[in-house]
Amino acid sequence: MKKIVSSLQAPRAIGPYSQAVEDGGFIFTSSLLPMDPVTGEIYNGDVQVQTELILKNLETILKEANCSLKHVLKTTVYMTDLTKFAEMNATYENFFKDNPPARSTVQVSALPKGSVVAIDAIAKK
Repeated sequence: MKKIVSSLQAPRAIGPYSQAVEDGGFIFTSSLLPMDPVTGEIYNGDVQVQTELILKNLETILKEANCSLKHVLKTTVYMTDLTKFAEMNATYENFFKDNPPARSTVQVSALPKGSVVAIDAIAKK
């Protein structure tokens, strides 16, 4: 049965979607942008800081679903410039040191609010 997962400690959705949805023990997150959870503003800094903010917000949303980054099975990383992949990856690996999830990384022409990176995830309790 579909259950909406929403954390007041993470940035609110900026459109008609949920932060995450849980069904059958799986948690599916929306693509997360590097938004400050308090102000809702996009952090327009470098890709490493944006990646860190996104993954901290992901942790917060998963916690609301009684889950953690250890439960993440798959992520998709969207970047506007793959020449920054190594920088993103250096930050990403700090959050997934042991048994990292499967991952796809794709370059896109643009992301909402001028972000240079966005990440979504699938986790299982």
